[in-house]
Amino acid sequence: MSEHYVKVKIHVEQMKSFGEDAEKQGVDAEEEEQVAVSSSPPASVSPDPPSITIAGRDVSNTFKHRGKSRIKIGKDDKNICDKHSLDVSLHGGRNVNKLGHERTLHIKGTGKILQGKNNENNGVSMHPSKNIQVARREDGFKLARKRRPVTVDTSKAKTSLEALKLSIRQLKWKEFPLGRRAPCDIYWHGVSFHDNENIVSGQVNKFPGMIEMLRKINLSRAVRTMQELFPEEYDFYPRSWILPEECQQFSTQIRMVKENDASVNPTFIVKPDGGSQGDGIYLIRDPSDLKLMVGSQTKQAVVQEYIQRPLLIDKLKFDIRLYVLLKSLEPLEIYIAKEGLTRFCTEPYQEPSQKNLSHVFMHLTNYSLNVHSGNFVHSNSQSTGSKRSLSSVLYRLAAKGVDIKKVWSDIIALVIKTTIAVVPELRVYYQAEIPPGKPGPTCFQILGFDILLMKNLKPVLLEVNSNPSMRIEHEQEMAPGVFEYVPSPVDEEVKVGVIKDTLRLMDPGHKRTSISNLRAGGLDHGEEIPMEAEPQDRSPDEGALPSLCLKQVYPKYTKQFNYLRLVERIAALFIRFLGVKGNMRLGPTAFRTFIRTCKLSNSNCSMASVDILYIDITRRWSGTMADSREAGNTHTHTRTHTHTHTDTHTRTLKHGCKNNLFPTKEQHVH
Repeated sequence: MSEHYVKVKIHVEQMKSFGEDAEKQGVDAEEEEQVAVSSSPPASVSPDPPSITIAGRDVSNTFKHRGKSRIKIGKDDKNICDKHSLDVSLHGGRNVNKLGHERTLHIKGTGKILQGKNNENNGVSMHPSKNIQVARREDGFKLARKRRPVTVDTSKAKTSLEALKLSIRQLKWKEFPLGRRAPCDIYWHGVSFHDNENIVSGQVNKFPGMIEMLRKINLSRAVRTMQELFPEEYDFYPRSWILPEECQQFSTQIRMVKENDASVNPTFIVKPDGGSQGDGIYLIRDPSDLKLMVGSQTKQAVVQEYIQRPLLIDKLKFDIRLYVLLKSLEPLEIYIAKEGLTRFCTEPYQEPSQKNLSHVFMHLTNYSLNVHSGNFVHSNSQSTGSKRSLSSVLYRLAAKGVDIKKVWSDIIALVIKTTIAVVPELRVYYQAEIPPGKPGPTCFQILGFDILLMKNLKPVLLEVNSNPSMRIEHEQEMAPGVFEYVPSPVDEEVKVGVIKDTLRLMDPGHKRTSISNLRAGGLDHGEEIPMEAEPQDRSPDEGALPSLCLKQVYPKYTKQFNYLRLVERIAALFIRFLGVKGNMRLGPTAFRTFIRTCKLSNSNCSMASVDILYIDITRRWSGTMADSREAGNTHTHTRTHTHTHTDTHTRTLKHGCKNNLFPTKEQHVH
């Protein structure tokens, strides 16, 4: 074997000398690095886990024996090989670096592939595809280490601060906790896009309008719009009524259901529009139990059908908190964390009855509520306690024969469809805040999807949080009346991974991937979304850059879901007819132009009817504007007019479909 490695060393030296020849020919190393990185997809965006190889392993991984069996390295031989590699790294590092770039340039520029001498060197050859992948990744990481560190402004970060600081340290980036005068690469806000009004460049971790869009009422409206268009695709959201405007409709429908079947006695859950952490949520069985007034003000809320048969583990109800990264609106890019949290109730579950409706520890899975229960269990294990990792729950279900692949596939579909439902109005908000041609930052955001599994394993969307908690510690009573914040291992494992991967994906040093380069092929209609294996073991060579825990799901599955982006196309038309950049209100003249251009007016819908429709929509939302002002909503004006255009979409879609303006699912497929 020693003879073989002498030959390998000779071969490496030949490659080294080849790099020196390239240097003599005037090849600039820095130029080569830029070409190599820019011509290859960023390693952090790749759905495959990135791999970093040291010099010794680079040689052994890049070259393979031509025979049927691979080269076997004994313990002593491996030490010799590592020693030779170390010599090359110490004495010829620059040339080896140049050599890697030269290989990439030859392959990209001339179609030539740098190979060893197959016959003369014991049949050792270089595999082109693997060589390209390894060389590009090595070059990308080497260049990343040479350039200046990414700067992050954390002066506006709040509950996510500790996890954010830990992520920045692990990435070896530079944090500015007090901000700075010079622009930063990334701005991390705690609540809203408007936390800092003076950003004209860089990237912000909030989208304008996201808080408004994900309020209970607005999310229900967005999903209901899609339910009217695609009822079978959006059956994962419970039937909902908006209060107070649909209170009479709710009462009438429930009364009719009970009159038709006296044995039916459904339960409903009422959620305040702007509520969070379980605040103000209660269960009812009769419309007369609704609490519509708070003092002298009408309380805005959503009332939904209560899922009476959830999946139970240890006789306890639980829900899933899944973290989703909305990386971009144009093009639409969605990533889902492979690991999430499961939050358990602290009282054994019983189907709702008049006696137990007020038992919040039995019916509500909110961590902020159950943490105050005497039965709440803080655990250092990810598979026990009142908060566990999602993977531990899935593994437990798999052990009982549950088809986890199907469950995960359904969850991914739910996330993509929900995002598609809220994107149209987000685009309107975005163009109002950052019109085309106006200096401004790009945006991304981490969302928290709360999902419940029914007894039949069907996932149900409970809500979407625009500002999910990223705390990695919890409050624990150390002595009677003495509380202290202590680390939470399961929170740290999940949340630091999500934040760190988000930062890596938004690294401005990586060239932004164009839509043509993304994996937009997706799957054909009818195919299931595959659940890829989640590698738990990490190579020690990966160091501070472990494999991504965020998995791209869109545009990866474009073919399967693209036909659902119907309302988004209409939003694009709406933006076209706004006229003034930054405006969000479609005036009566622009509304008529919109209807006429889209050929939505005919004998059944005259222009006079269009004017009446516009007045009706405007009056309908004037009440919402007044209620929002009373609630102190600073974005009332914007919010009202945005909903005006959404309601317009719903009313005009029927006319558009009759005129074949918008493609159906079948038309999209064929």
